[in-house]
Amino acid sequence: MPNIRTRRGLAALLLFLAILPARAADLVIGSLQDLSGPITALGTHFRDGTRMRLDEENERGGIHGRKLRLVVEDTGYDPKKAVLAAEKLINRDKVFAVIHNLGSPVVAATMPLFLEAGVLHLFPAAPLREVYEPVHPLKFAMSPSYTVSVPPAARHLIRTQGFSRVGILYQDDDMGQEVLRGMDALLAQLGLPWCEKVSYKRGATDFSSQVARLRAADCDFVVLATIVRETVGAYGEARRIGWNVPMLVTASGYTPQVPQLGGRAMEGLHAVVLTPHPYAEGANSALADWIRRYRDRFNTEPNTWDVMAYAGADLFIRALRAAGPNPTAEAVSRALESTRTTRDFFGNPDFVLGPADHLANRRVRIAQIRNGRWENVTDYLPAR
Repeated sequence: MPNIRTRRGLAALLLFLAILPARAADLVIGSLQDLSGPITALGTHFRDGTRMRLDEENERGGIHGRKLRLVVEDTGYDPKKAVLAAEKLINRDKVFAVIHNLGSPVVAATMPLFLEAGVLHLFPAAPLREVYEPVHPLKFAMSPSYTVSVPPAARHLIRTQGFSRVGILYQDDDMGQEVLRGMDALLAQLGLPWCEKVSYKRGATDFSSQVARLRAADCDFVVLATIVRETVGAYGEARRIGWNVPMLVTASGYTPQVPQLGGRAMEGLHAVVLTPHPYAEGANSALADWIRRYRDRFNTEPNTWDVMAYAGADLFIRALRAAGPNPTAEAVSRALESTRTTRDFFGNPDFVLGPADHLANRRVRIAQIRNGRWENVTDYLPAR
């Protein structure tokens, strides 16, 4: 039996431990990415850009002493697999928030699950209007829907280049339908009929029949509602058969993989730009330092998706700081609603959120592939 001195020592120790400040629990952040399917070129960079910003904050001690732990689930760009991954994040990992979930079909299938569970749904890489409208306290977006982002760029090229026979090649899913709706509205405003509308199934690799139909219709301008491989395939097919019609791809095709994979055949392609590609050549000192740190960490080159992921994670971190040492989804939501940023060293547009508007940016610019790299050909265009 412990003697009196031992019992007193144990009591003193227990009292000391009781008054020590409790270590704040980690905040678990989830992300659904394609790491094995058709858009891994995007998924790996959204993962790495997010991780880089969260780890920077952890190295500074975290948010009010809380470390940020990122749990990434691979969806393979498959909505059914994504639902299972979302259920794991909610029920097993107990995520506080999910960030940068990738892919319109994936987000359409999983966002309701996160909202029902009370999980913040932040800045998905899925340009759907539903990710920010109607306003919901748990959902915020950085990227406008394709119905918002594609028309200003297309309008600019149609007006400045005098195009009148507009065609479209679109993926037959939520993503493609968004682009189609936006372009339907634009052409109605401009009083132009469609020259031709052609779709393809997700995962397609042969675009010869679609390109042949667009050419046979004598389109003088084509909008590509495509992602990386599909952009290379469709634009490359047009050039292979000697059809040099100007084309504009959505922001999903604005990635260095397009000129890398397609080579010289990609010269002249236009793209919608939401966040700029971080080229080392000509970079300002802050951007050059960021590129160096990214290369050292991931042993590869960063791209626009890393920039978008890093910027979104930074907006989340700002809101977490403002929410205090014991953040709730409601407190973070209120903090996000007062977020205002100006152009940063990446060249991102201003990001502005408010209680009545949970979309941080509606403005885009246009880039074109010249000499194997994307070059901006406009500044940010008016949203309307």
